[in-house]
Amino acid sequence: MVQVPRNPASRTTSRPAVHTVPASGRQTLASAQPTKPETPGGPQVRINLGRVFKAEGGNYFLLLGTTLFLVIFGLIMVLSSSSVDSFLADMGFFGGLLRQGMFALIGIPLMLVVSRLPLAFWRRVAWPSLLITCFFQFLVVATGLGRGTGGNTNWLNIFGIQFQPSEGIKVALVIWLGMILSKKQHQLDDWKHVFIPVFGVGGGAVLLVMMGGDLGTAMIMAGILFGALFFAGVKLRLLAVPLLIGVGGAIVLAIVSPNRMTRITSFLNESCTQLSGEISNSCWQPLHGTWALANGGILGVGLGNSKAKWSWLPAADNDYIFAIIGEELGLIGCIVVLGMFILLAFAFLRIMRSVTTVQAKVSVAATMVWIIGQAFVNIGVVLGVFPVLGVPLPLISAGGTALLTTLVAIGIVLSFARRDRSSEAQNDFHDTDFIEAHRA
Repeated sequence: MVQVPRNPASRTTSRPAVHTVPASGRQTLASAQPTKPETPGGPQVRINLGRVFKAEGGNYFLLLGTTLFLVIFGLIMVLSSSSVDSFLADMGFFGGLLRQGMFALIGIPLMLVVSRLPLAFWRRVAWPSLLITCFFQFLVVATGLGRGTGGNTNWLNIFGIQFQPSEGIKVALVIWLGMILSKKQHQLDDWKHVFIPVFGVGGGAVLLVMMGGDLGTAMIMAGILFGALFFAGVKLRLLAVPLLIGVGGAIVLAIVSPNRMTRITSFLNESCTQLSGEISNSCWQPLHGTWALANGGILGVGLGNSKAKWSWLPAADNDYIFAIIGEELGLIGCIVVLGMFILLAFAFLRIMRSVTTVQAKVSVAATMVWIIGQAFVNIGVVLGVFPVLGVPLPLISAGGTALLTTLVAIGIVLSFARRDRSSEAQNDFHDTDFIEAHRA
């Protein structure tokens, strides 16, 4: 039997042939292989875009999308609720919208820029930001630069520019609490290492705001302090005593202030009707807010068709904008707003679960307590659950300082929501197991 040798050309694999090619001929063989034509800059563009979108995940876009929806919705409602007052103030029907839109155009890009900053940056600016904002608040209460409205002195006027330093203190507290509690994470059982810095420094900032008479903002800031401590892992038994002291102090401050006592009595439906049968000034705003909600019904009277905004409801575009939402968009519109804030809270909670550092977790928690807590306080005031406290509805109410600072705070949370945090996570303590075991 004759064995026929195999034909080398019939082999389908090229691996042996590659090994038999001498070194001098490899360059010629490689040049003979077909190559795909490259477009100038094509691969670089794809790689860069891939890196950008790899850094953001679902939590990032959930928080960003909900925020943008609320801002756009707020601009629409500011236009509707402020058109009459803007026209009466010789600013035209679009005066309120243009002013709020200008701050939105500044705040949204600023939020996106802030979202790109690293964790180490917030550590470095924690103390300077708190000291600077507290200094401006000191100018409000201790110099003639402060401006008041509604019995509260909480505005600072410098060279004709007015802003609220107390709103900036909220952002500074979000940053500072994350930094200080991350340093104290192994000493949270010792009340001296927790209460002295948090209530000594943070409580001093709250006291500065209280000196201006703004009890509503001070309560929100106190909620930020307690919320940060709770989510950092401080045991509830340690928080009970300062919480009782804070509630007692708020009651005392409310009693000693005639303006606040008037709001409380109007909330209790006392002294709402004068001897002449007319509604007292203290009851005018909450009553007309309730009537606006009742007028809206389920479907509302239609966007732009509110009657309360025709100089009947004070602060229709600010503290009581939720009443205008209920009147024009009805119960359905109110439910949509509530649902969006619940979705916002859900996004915050998802980010808290995904972050790997104590600093990020505390800062996200403080921001959540601030924005979500203030939103439900504002809505509760309009619904008659709380007395009038004078806090705006975040991201929706008119107010440039409040909008800018809220967007910056959300930008800080977005910076923690980005996926690529492996290098920063190595420099801090992974705290999931620590907080659960510590609270237990």
